[in-house]
Amino acid sequence: MSNPSGSKSPYLLLSALLVSEALFVTGYGLQLMLLPIRGGMEGFSAVDLGLLGSSYYLGFVAGCLLTPVLLSRVGHTRTFAALVSITAAVSICYPMLAQPQFWALLRFITGICLAGLYLIIESWINDRATSSTRGTMISIYVALNYIATAVGQMMITLYDASSFMLFSVASIVISSAVVPLALSQSPAPQPPSLVRLRPLHLFKLSPAGTTAIFLTGMAIGALWSLGPVFALSKTGDLASAAQFMSAVVIGGALAQWPLGKLSDHFDRRHVLIGITLAATVASVTVALLPQLSGGWLIFAALFGATVLPSYAVASAHVFDVADRSEYVQVSGGLLLLYGVGSAMGPMLAAVAIQWFGLAALAAFVAVVQLAIVTFVVVRMRLNKLQVVTDKQAFDMTTAAPVVPAGFGAPSSGERFDARADD
Repeated sequence: MSNPSGSKSPYLLLSALLVSEALFVTGYGLQLMLLPIRGGMEGFSAVDLGLLGSSYYLGFVAGCLLTPVLLSRVGHTRTFAALVSITAAVSICYPMLAQPQFWALLRFITGICLAGLYLIIESWINDRATSSTRGTMISIYVALNYIATAVGQMMITLYDASSFMLFSVASIVISSAVVPLALSQSPAPQPPSLVRLRPLHLFKLSPAGTTAIFLTGMAIGALWSLGPVFALSKTGDLASAAQFMSAVVIGGALAQWPLGKLSDHFDRRHVLIGITLAATVASVTVALLPQLSGGWLIFAALFGATVLPSYAVASAHVFDVADRSEYVQVSGGLLLLYGVGSAMGPMLAAVAIQWFGLAALAAFVAVVQLAIVTFVVVRMRLNKLQVVTDKQAFDMTTAAPVVPAGFGAPSSGERFDARADD
């Protein structure tokens, strides 16, 4: 692809976009930490909090389907500005009416906006990247996402969570995200093509990979939606809870690349089984601990390092058996499956919490991880190993649960892996 801006560095062209992304994710990270805690203060039940998480992910799925239509009509920059503005406005509406159904509606709208913003950012990066810069660009993007999320979570200690101030701070930071991109001279990419998504086709293509992604969505959706309240119950104070959740995020960020590279050299299903077994042990341990203290931040990081990277490895496994002509369709389908799982997870975990207490959240994550292990092992027993050519090397594009359409052409290679129908 030719560079539409002449000889300018692609990193320079993307700098404004990445600054905008970092500001947005920082504000949203604060909101992500604040809402479950404030909801608990307002008397929301565990089911109410689970409803908020499920509503967000339902909106996320809707956003994946609606955003390409907006892009085709008004382009990337205007759509980005509109979605940021809507998210900022929604962020300040929560304390106006502390009612679960109202908050669920706001979370649904936020989910639509977040899906659209991720699609815009990732398609923009893809448009500017070349085969020699794509890996570095995506690495920077994913790292910024995790760092900004952790910073936003820690901002909850700035003011009392029962006040209006933290919602105002989140809204201000989110709204400021539109400024760098609006003032940038970087040309916008062409709108993406509309793609037909076929989840059932993906399941036939790779039952193990697609099921693992669906179940991973359930676990991670429950963790993001109810984790702050769980951490607060285990640590005893807001600052420690924020540190715990930030440690989970940082652990996941640090583990993405090495685990992905490990899956390039060994059967990805073996790596996935190892990750999910470790996540099961970590989840059970967290559930059984009566209290978490500062010394357990390392353990929180290990928890994140085992739970969060599963999507990347499972996604890479699906791409291994997909035809190159299907990559865009596969990316969208996997994101849709992840979103549906993430919508179901918070509600199921909330019901478990309602019955057994907050420790049931970690137990729920453990059960889901065991389900992944069981299904993958069964699939491996049903299928003999064979050599797969045109093996896709691990790419940081699969490191986040928002898989960009068309990112990264796989490199060729040869190794033992599953047959094409798994």
